[in-house]
Amino acid sequence: MIVLAVLRHDQRLADMAGGNDISATTIRCWRDELIHLLAAKAPRLDRALKKIAGRGCEVVLIDGTLIPTQRRTGEPNRTNDSGKHRRHGLHVLALTDERGRLVWISAARLGRTHDITAARRDRILAHLRAVGLGAVADLGFLGLDDDGDVLTHIEATTDN
Repeated sequence: MIVLAVLRHDQRLADMAGGNDISATTIRCWRDELIHLLAAKAPRLDRALKKIAGRGCEVVLIDGTLIPTQRRTGEPNRTNDSGKHRRHGLHVLALTDERGRLVWISAARLGRTHDITAARRDRILAHLRAVGLGAVADLGFLGLDDDGDVLTHIEATTDN
C-alpha cells in the first residue's frame, strides 16, 4: 500500500519512509519492483497493433499528453519542464483504436519531449507499416510521415 501511495499521490520517498518506520531505500526498491512488474504486463507495441489489425481496423488514433507532476527542485529536474504546457510533468504517447479504446501507451518520458520525437524513438511508424495500419494524429505529428500513413490536419496559414 505504501508503494501505491508513492505512485498515486507523488509522495516523496523520505516522507513515506519516516511515517512508516522503514528506510527510503526499501521503498525505492519496492517502487522499482512494482513498476517493472506492471511494465512486464503491458502489451508490446507490435503485438497490440497486430491485434488491432486482426480485428479489421484500418487506422489508430495517436496522441501525446503531459501527465502533470509536482516540481522538484534542482538542476536534474528541469528536464521534466514542458515549455508548451508551462508546467512540470512526464510525456506519454497513447494509441487508441477507431472507437477510442486504449490499445497501447508508451513509457513515460521527460516532460520536454515533443510528440514527434517520442513517436520516432518508439518507431511507431515502422510498427504501423509492418501491420498495414494508418494513423490519425494532431499537428504534433506533422512531418512524421511523408507517405500518408499518418494523417494530420492542415496547419492554418497566417495570410488571409
